[in-house]
This record gives sequence, C-alpha cells and structure tokens, in this order.
Amino acid sequence: MSRQHPIIAVTGSSGAGLSTIRHALKFIFKRLNIRPAIVHGDGFQRYTERQFAGLLEEARGSGRKISRFGPDFNHFTELESFFRTYGECGSGVYRQYAHTAEHGMKLGVQPGEFTPWSALQPGSDLLFYEGQHGGLVANTWTRRKVDSRHFPPEVDRRVGRQGIDVAQHVDLLIGVTPAINLEWIQKIHRDCKKGTCSPAESVETILRRMDDYIHYIVPQFGLTDINIQRIPLVDTSDPFIARDVPLPDESLCVIHFRARERHDFPDLLKRIPDAYMSRPTTMVVPSRSLRLALGVICGPILTRFMQSKASGPD
Repeated sequence: MSRQHPIIAVTGSSGAGLSTIRHALKFIFKRLNIRPAIVHGDGFQRYTERQFAGLLEEARGSGRKISRFGPDFNHFTELESFFRTYGECGSGVYRQYAHTAEHGMKLGVQPGEFTPWSALQPGSDLLFYEGQHGGLVANTWTRRKVDSRHFPPEVDRRVGRQGIDVAQHVDLLIGVTPAINLEWIQKIHRDCKKGTCSPAESVETILRRMDDYIHYIVPQFGLTDINIQRIPLVDTSDPFIARDVPLPDESLCVIHFRARERHDFPDLLKRIPDAYMSRPTTMVVPSRSLRLALGVICGPILTRFMQSKASGPD
C-alpha cells in the first residue's frame, strides 16, 4: 500500500457486473477531480484470442478443462510486480488487450491481441484496476494444465507454490459477486448479445471454468474491503432458461464492509434512500441506488487518499 500512489482494484468474474462499478467510480473520480490511471486485467492474460482458441480445442480433445481464470493463462507475477511498482513510483509495465475491432484500431493491434509491454505514463493520482485478479493471493499448490499436455491426462502435474500476493498492494479492494444464478444469467445474456457464442456454448464455458473460479476468484472476496453482491427478487431458480436479466428495480445489493471502524454507518444510512443494516457490517440498498451508494461510501475514502497524498511521502 502507498500513500503517494494509492491503488483501487475492482475484482470479480467476467460477467459479474464489473463495468457497472467502473462507470460509477469514474463518475466519482471526475467529481473529486482525481486523475486515475485505468488498467484492465485482460492485458495480463497470457494468450491471444486465437492462441486460447487453439489450446481450448486441444484440451477438449483430451477431456481436460481449462479457463482464463487460472495461473496457466495469466501473468500473475507480472500483475503483482505492476502493482508493487506503481505503489513505489506511480508507474509500471503493462499492456492492453483489444476487445473489438474498433478498440484494436485505437491500440494499433488486431482484435483479440495485445499491445507490446510498455511503461504506464506517470502523472496519475491513483491506479484504478478492473479485472478478475485484483485481490489474488495464490500461495497454494497449483496444477499445470496447458503444459501437462506432454504427460498422460490423468497425471496431476504439480508445479510448486505460486507465492503471489496481489492484494497486499491494494489500498481499496472492491469485490463484485452477484448471486451465482444471477451471475450465470448475466454472462449468458452478455455473451449472446455480443454475438460471441450461443447460449449452449456460454453454459459450457461456465462449467469448464468452475474449478478455477472456486480456487482463484472466490477466495478474493474474503479479502475485499467492500463486497457488493446483487440479489434478485424474481425467480432465477433455473438460470439457463431465463429470458432476461432482472432489472435494478427487481433486485437488491448487499454491501459488506470488512472494517466497520472505517465507515460512519449512521451518516451513510441518512444519505442513501431505503438503505438499512442487516448486520453490523452489512448494508442492503436497492440496486437502483447503487451508484449513489458508491458515491456516498467511496467518496470519503478517496478524499482521504488524496489528502494523505498531499501531506507528503510515506
């Protein structure tokens, strides 16, 4: 953590609703006149879209399950190094991933590919990271999935302890984790809307990445400073036949705070309409009020960051 170069990370699975939180925080940055360096976690993936497609086809042929969540498909060491370096000097080495043809034209690369690794431009007030591994701690044994294609499929090929701790460098870690059925509904509908795959293929992706989801995504939510879980108020018991995504008026957001002493809950409740505390560290707000709630909750935290930054070096 760094007084001069604070880091905010929003973490969660793809399809969980990270972009909603990103847009809300960007509005807060603008209101507080904060200049963020915005970095997306996709740039720290290991393979291009074409390379991953080839590895996925090979894995299906051997009956193995792979995903973009695990260590074989991400530069975890480089991500931690980037966070550490930014905290030290306000810069660091990263790259960007082109999601679309239009985005690729801006970056000068083909869609589904990466820009070269380069230094982040200095001069930002803080780093804002949005991705799947902003709170990653991987100190357990991991299984090599891609490289084990040279060994019999039944071999559990252990590669040692990762020793990765991205979370230690983050000053404000926000987790986004809808109720699991809602998360699946959002992913299926998002994929179909983008035209990237059929509903059946989206479901196959959910099943294929489940092991890595449990081991590399879920543990991060035990480390978050603020965790946001959207709970639907309509029937989502069978997410694979849902015709639409529940609207904000059809859901609530459960917001959990790790450190009670950092927040003035009576004041927050006065400023967020219809909010209430379900537990001493858990607030419930209507989903339609989430953007307002984030401004009320995160605004004072960001202001303290900027005041600490202005007071001088650590």
